[in-house]
Amino acid sequence: MGRRPARCYRQIKNKPYPKSRYCRGVPDPKIRIYDVGMKKKGVDEFPFCVHLVSWEKENVSSEALEAARIACNKYMTKYAGKDAFHLRVRVHPFHVLRINKMLSCAGADRLQTGMRGAFGKPQGTCARVSIGQVLLSVRCKDGNSHHAQEALRRAKFKFPGRQKIIVSRKCYLYSPFITCTKTQGVSQSSTELITSSGSLRTGFSLMVSMPSFSDAMDL
Repeated sequence: MGRRPARCYRQIKNKPYPKSRYCRGVPDPKIRIYDVGMKKKGVDEFPFCVHLVSWEKENVSSEALEAARIACNKYMTKYAGKDAFHLRVRVHPFHVLRINKMLSCAGADRLQTGMRGAFGKPQGTCARVSIGQVLLSVRCKDGNSHHAQEALRRAKFKFPGRQKIIVSRKCYLYSPFITCTKTQGVSQSSTELITSSGSLRTGFSLMVSMPSFSDAMDL
C-alpha cells in the first residue's frame, strides 16, 4: 500500500502526538540533516540572512522538509558554492501521523471490520507550524543574496500553503539564535563587546541574548 497524500494530513486538528513509550513503532522521518554548509562561520563572513516564513497554520510532512532542503542546498551549491552559505531547517517533524489501513483485495468485505477499532498505526511524521514561523534560514555573503532568495523561492514549491521570503534586518552572531541589528553587530564586535561563546552572547541579559522568533516581521 502506497503512502497516503500529504493533503490528507495538512490541517492541524488534533493535539500533538509525539513519539513516546505509549506511541511505538514510529518510522524515522525522511529528513535527517538540519544544518547544511558552513555552520561555524561568523557574522563577519556571512552578514546576510533570509528566512522562508510560513503564512498558514498547517502540518508540514518530513518528506516536504527533506525535499525543500535538497532543492535549496542544490541551488546554493551550484550558484554560490558549497562553502559560501549556511542553511538551517528551523522546524522538526515530531508529530506522528496515523493510518487505519483498509483491505482492497477480493473478499475484503468478509475480513475488514469497518470503523470498529479504527485507531490507526503510525505511518509518518510531520511538523506543526503556525503563522509567522520560520521554516528555513539561509546565511551568506551580501554578494550571494539574490542566490539565497532564489533558492528559498524554489524551496517554496515543496511546501503546501503560502510562504513568504523575508530578508532579515538583523545579523546573526555565531549562531542563527543570537541576533542584534546589523549596525549594533558591527560596532559592538569591533569594540569586543560581543564575543563568541558557543550559542551565547556575553554581556547581555537573557531576554536580549535569546529573542523569540515567533513574530515574523521582527526577523
